Amino acid sequence: MTVEPLAAPRPAGRFGAFYPYALLSLCMLFWAGNWVIGRALRDSMPPVAMTFWRWTVAALVLAPFALPRLAGKAAILRRAWPLLLALAVTGGSIYQVAVYFGLRHTETVNAVLLNAASPLTIVLAAWLVDGEKITLRQLWGMVISLAGLMIVLSRGDPAQLLGLRFSIGDLVILAVMPLWAFYTVMLRRRPMEVDNISLIFLVGVFGAATLAPAYLFESLYIQAPPLAWSTVAAPLYTGCFASAAAYWCWNRGAELVGPNRAGFTTYLMPAFTTVLAVLLLGEEVHPFHIVGIVTILFGVWLSTSGRK
Repeated sequence: MTVEPLAAPRPAGRFGAFYPYALLSLCMLFWAGNWVIGRALRDSMPPVAMTFWRWTVAALVLAPFALPRLAGKAAILRRAWPLLLALAVTGGSIYQVAVYFGLRHTETVNAVLLNAASPLTIVLAAWLVDGEKITLRQLWGMVISLAGLMIVLSRGDPAQLLGLRFSIGDLVILAVMPLWAFYTVMLRRRPMEVDNISLIFLVGVFGAATLAPAYLFESLYIQAPPLAWSTVAAPLYTGCFASAAAYWCWNRGAELVGPNRAGFTTYLMPAFTTVLAVLLLGEEVHPFHIVGIVTILFGVWLSTSGRK
């Protein structure tokens, strides 16, 4: 099946230049909360259950808005369902299950560090699929953001990085990064008649449907999630914010600025994770936090500013 790339117009003026990066930054904030929750509930909420209920909640929340938009588009959906299913499986079900599994077997610091490989895989995928090349300015921005990330993770002491140990969880998170790259690059090939809200709804439906057998098996033979306030609140947050809202922001931002520039904003996630840890967990702010976050922000600005 061949689907024409989606060319999404952006708003005009200065707001138009800022708008996609504001969406991508908000997406990183929502996803930072998702990683914190995934690590916090690693013992009570198994990975398939977390992902299944996350997409089920997202689909239910978006259904009243998406179903009227999809009315009369059955022929389009029949032609595009292989691409929509591939997006749901790569960017929705398999990728998220792997992340939650990884967070059960590794520390958040390691997971965030490995997530920094995401822009590299997106750049490679964009080059292989679309022939999109990285500029020298973007390369320098990537290097600077990585340096800022290292400052935060090492707590200002480079010797701390030598103490990091990689587990099966680390390897799983690293292994599924190409799936997220595929999802990001293929977004622009969805049918133009399927808008962003409808796309996320379909990702939720396809994602929950493909995960249902695995969820049943996990609940019967491995671990069933207990009925508690935390296990109810977590899918509500991940479904409403980390899925419906965040994926809308990511999809729209990536359409407007391209997969490469969208990928570079991933470096904002460790900065937001640090801020959330300070605000929600009462952790202290140190000079290395400020230096690292400022360095990350400068690298992201360098990578995403300038002309294409």
